[in-house]
Amino acid sequence: MRVFVVAGEPSGDRLGGALMEGLRALVPGVEFQGVGGPLMQAQGLDSLFPMSELSVMGLVEVLPKFFHLKRRISETAQAVLESNPDVLITIDSPDFSLRVAKLVKAQSTIRTVHYVAPSVWAWRPGRADKMAKVIDHVLALLPFEPPYMQRAGMECDFVGHPVVSEPVATEQDIQAFREACGLGQAPIVLALPGSRRGEVDRLAPVFGQALSLFLKQRPDTRVVVPAVAHMVDAVTEHVQDWPGSPVVVDPRDLPSDQAQAQKRAAFAAADLALAASGTVSLELAAQATPMVIAYNLNWLTTLIAKRMVNLDTATLVNLVSETRAVPECLLDDCEPDRIASALSDVAAGPDAQRSAMDVTMDRLGRGGEAPGLRAARAVLNRLPNRHD
Repeated sequence: MRVFVVAGEPSGDRLGGALMEGLRALVPGVEFQGVGGPLMQAQGLDSLFPMSELSVMGLVEVLPKFFHLKRRISETAQAVLESNPDVLITIDSPDFSLRVAKLVKAQSTIRTVHYVAPSVWAWRPGRADKMAKVIDHVLALLPFEPPYMQRAGMECDFVGHPVVSEPVATEQDIQAFREACGLGQAPIVLALPGSRRGEVDRLAPVFGQALSLFLKQRPDTRVVVPAVAHMVDAVTEHVQDWPGSPVVVDPRDLPSDQAQAQKRAAFAAADLALAASGTVSLELAAQATPMVIAYNLNWLTTLIAKRMVNLDTATLVNLVSETRAVPECLLDDCEPDRIASALSDVAAGPDAQRSAMDVTMDRLGRGGEAPGLRAARAVLNRLPNRHD
């Protein structure tokens, strides 16, 4: 069996790695081609080009890279057509993924699967109808998403999120991390300003100012900044003047499994986290780390987003748990004083988020079959005329 799989950012690489592991368990002879990061490469993928080239977010932010991305879209679609796989699986990054799928569908009958349903319940509901023209099957992370996709004419399975099947850091893991980073028993606040260059450049200065305000009354607190490999240098440069003697967690010299274990230990060791909006809220919830979510965009993208978004929260923990337990400082509210105030509130009552985190993990499949294996099984079960 041949599978062409495409991911465009670290969260997609994580999903892709778990899916590929599941496919290997069910179809030992499966062959992979495509685009992905270190976790997918650890499962045997030789990426066509560095996945980091696709890690761009925001309507305006994409413009300077438009022609380069367009070339990569064409290059990827041509590779799919030449490979003629049993299935093309695209993972999140819809601006890239769905354009690849469109080119492939225009010239072939290759089956297309998209992993991560678009947030049509939040904004641009018409996207599902457009997506149905090029996607046969959707793998949904959230339990309430399948009806939206099915109404548009696509097959859809809820498969849960791989975060629920990952280990929880032990006390021994936490202590080993503290010792390795020279943190002793100091209180820890995590700073997670994103995995893309644009968002790190926007958010890191705001995060640094917010932490300066927050730590004025907490001089013994240390700041820990877990970074993705391709952003370590940029993050290190940004945090030089931050308070809390920041420790940048650098995964570059570690095998992918050790890098993930180090990241989990950092999350579990923290008393509190300040994070960019995204999948990271689920990773923090899995380690029971209280959090504040903050995010802003280019001013023009912000203006457009305000007209299109239909929800009052962007945090997955809030959405899945149907609460608003995690405070957010988004768009115009992404200001240092507001963020510092939210951090102080959470620090004063960190247990207030625990119930929402537990509900979130349960609803995403904790205790059941590993989501990566569920996703693989869903792909195989709906694949017509499969040949291994």
